[in-house]
Amino acid sequence: MGATRLTLRIDFGANRSIGPGKIRLLEAIDDSGSISKAGRALGMSYRRAWLLIDDMNRCFRRAVVSARPGGSQGGGAALTDFGGALVKDYRAIERAAASAAKSRLHGLEAVLRQPRANSGETQKTSIRRRKR
Repeated sequence: MGATRLTLRIDFGANRSIGPGKIRLLEAIDDSGSISKAGRALGMSYRRAWLLIDDMNRCFRRAVVSARPGGSQGGGAALTDFGGALVKDYRAIERAAASAAKSRLHGLEAVLRQPRANSGETQKTSIRRRKR
């Protein structure tokens, strides 16, 4: 497959979900040991990263990330055992979904119109449900 990919978001009801962005943030925290470094690596502010982590920690019965405040000892953040398991589970679900959808995605890709040079046809469009 070319650029075609399946993106997975798991919704747990109203205003509670986990998807590729939150999972990438968790992986970046695991790699860097820091919320601010993870946020910078992903091009987001510390505040945005912290809000996403807080959202995940409130979503589940167990914390996803544990953070130590800065100071003379230096701060830091780490995935909890549950957070690590959440990343593994999400990635496993993502692989299974991609595998199950592979032939259908190939079929859809085969009937795509080729974008014309300089036509602007490659712009991403999205239809989102408006909140009422």
